[in-house]
Amino acid sequence: MSAAPSFPMLPRRFRVASTRHDNHDTLTVHLEPCDGAPLAFAAGQFTMLQVFGVGEVPISISGDPRGSGPLQHTIRDVGSVSHALAFAAPGEVLGVRGPFGTGWDVADGKGGDVVLVAGGIGLAPLRPALLEICAERDDYQRVSLLYGARTPSDVLFGDDLRTWAERHRITVEVIVDRGEAGWTGRIGLVTQLIGKVAFGADRRLALVCGPEVMMRQSAVALVARGVDPSRIRLSMERNMKCGIGLCGHCQLRELFLCLDGPVLAFDRLEPLMARAEL
Repeated sequence: MSAAPSFPMLPRRFRVASTRHDNHDTLTVHLEPCDGAPLAFAAGQFTMLQVFGVGEVPISISGDPRGSGPLQHTIRDVGSVSHALAFAAPGEVLGVRGPFGTGWDVADGKGGDVVLVAGGIGLAPLRPALLEICAERDDYQRVSLLYGARTPSDVLFGDDLRTWAERHRITVEVIVDRGEAGWTGRIGLVTQLIGKVAFGADRRLALVCGPEVMMRQSAVALVARGVDPSRIRLSMERNMKCGIGLCGHCQLRELFLCLDGPVLAFDRLEPLMARAEL
């Protein structure tokens, strides 16, 4: 069980156990609780990670929700706080608030086919869902991961992609915006793969994470393939500051994404995503 503080704005202290370089600008930080109590979370949830004296940012948890190992966050080095997080030295103490938000509820897909569509670092929030599926693989029928990255060098979790395909009967398709020397795979947009993957007519579940424009176009393509919009889930991670619905930075019309999201069904999001600047 999690030893969460009684006040959600008060961070727990976690120590950096190790850091793994995933590609040229993305790293996965492994954290151990200073109080010894692991943080329980659901696939799709996020925490607010704090570097004391630098700042705090929302980061989705990328580790196994069923595991007892370190708490994992995959971080792209794009700003002062994320840079400090990504390059925190082993032994450094960070603040962790959460977990917050809604999860993928991937178990809703048991007995049917599951399609996961990821763009860029959007694969990180989907990784816990994939690990959950792998742990109970026989409970699902066809499982497909469609993953788009900018270049082959930007592809995340290469070892995982191979393991999911070879050991867990997951169809893994990777496509990149731009090829590099030696690349023999697909070039284009991840939405192009949606028309190629096989899934059945009943009990389909689709999980989508990436840039908002990519998620909207992917959801539209999935609906065109017959997936019910209520069975398409997107992770909307924008402008989160407090994690508990107080600051209002993440408000999307009537929604507070840190509370109502980040994972929401497309039938609820579709009218909101169709409006520019909303």
